[in-house]
Amino acid sequence: MMFTAFLIKYAEIGVKGRNRYLFEDALVDQIRFALSKIDGEFAVRKTQGRIYVDAQSAFDFDETVEALKKVFGISGICPVVYVEDEGFEKLSETIVNYVKTVYPEGNKTFKVCARRARKNYPMRSMEINCELGGVILDACPDMKVDVHHPDFELNVEIREKIYIYSEIIPGPGGMPVGTGGKAMLLLSGGIDSPVAGYMISKRGVKLEATYFHAPPYTSERAKQKVVDLAKYVAAYAGPIRLHVVNFTDVQLAIYEKCPHDELTIIMRRYMMRIAETIAKETDCLGLVTGESIGQVASQTMQSLVATNEVCELPVYRPLIAFDKQDIVDISEKINTYETSILPFEDCCTIFVAKHPVTKPNVKVIRGHEKNLEGTVEELVKTALETREIIEIE
Repeated sequence: MMFTAFLIKYAEIGVKGRNRYLFEDALVDQIRFALSKIDGEFAVRKTQGRIYVDAQSAFDFDETVEALKKVFGISGICPVVYVEDEGFEKLSETIVNYVKTVYPEGNKTFKVCARRARKNYPMRSMEINCELGGVILDACPDMKVDVHHPDFELNVEIREKIYIYSEIIPGPGGMPVGTGGKAMLLLSGGIDSPVAGYMISKRGVKLEATYFHAPPYTSERAKQKVVDLAKYVAAYAGPIRLHVVNFTDVQLAIYEKCPHDELTIIMRRYMMRIAETIAKETDCLGLVTGESIGQVASQTMQSLVATNEVCELPVYRPLIAFDKQDIVDISEKINTYETSILPFEDCCTIFVAKHPVTKPNVKVIRGHEKNLEGTVEELVKTALETREIIEIE
């Protein structure tokens, strides 16, 4: 294998000020964690505004790239060859070997982009570009130079060693997980909430998650579906602690004592209360939901006001302005879609009203919730005390 190292490019981290090193260190930690789960030994190092991954044993190239493509903060993954500076003639031989190996078909246009970070190198960047371009043209007569729209750019960086790369594999972008605090994701078995978890993690937020289970109305298969979805999200977001709350008794009390057209809103309010309690216990700085304005009755502006009213912590809704197809596209990208559409009902769909209120009045909702006083408090306490915690890797 020609490549035994990768240059890791980042974008947004580069505009940080004096605390940039904190984000770089977090990205290094996330890369090490991602690579710890695949075969092979790797050294991740940071030097001169660059992050490199050096393979120190045999490894699977494709598996390694796939692992790196799930690390938030990475904008590009560049397979690199680097050599000692043994003179320009030796460098020319290496460049020709590189080009012939990586582009064996030969009929490509190219541009050489040299960067002389080590200023004592005897040739200037433009001289290196011209000389190496000539060497490539002599060795590969079917290739042509195109400085405006080349098929590939051959990057040659003169540092303590000489680094050569031409391919930039896109990374997921965003910020390293953990640099944006921690939040509680309300995770259901639907399409939206896993995507919301992915989106908020892309901004550097570490996740905990709460799932509301309603046996016997929801099966163990429904619960396993949510665990599987959490695993897909964790592939990007890192380890997630999933809190499984038995919500059956709370739902039944609401069903028996509250107007049926308000069932969804009142149940959502109690879900938010319970999730916020767990969030505060686990030092989360907010709640995250997969809601999008107008998608269903419980996601109208009036309904969102009614659910927000019970929360002290901020509620983050990364998908608030997304069309459904936008959400589906991301779910397919992160491999959650096929699991999300499995036909196992979650606790919301079991107790949904035929004609739910779409413009709830908060004062009216509060009045009907008084029907639950003296009953629901103990049920909520029991639900919190008996919750199951599953560690998702």
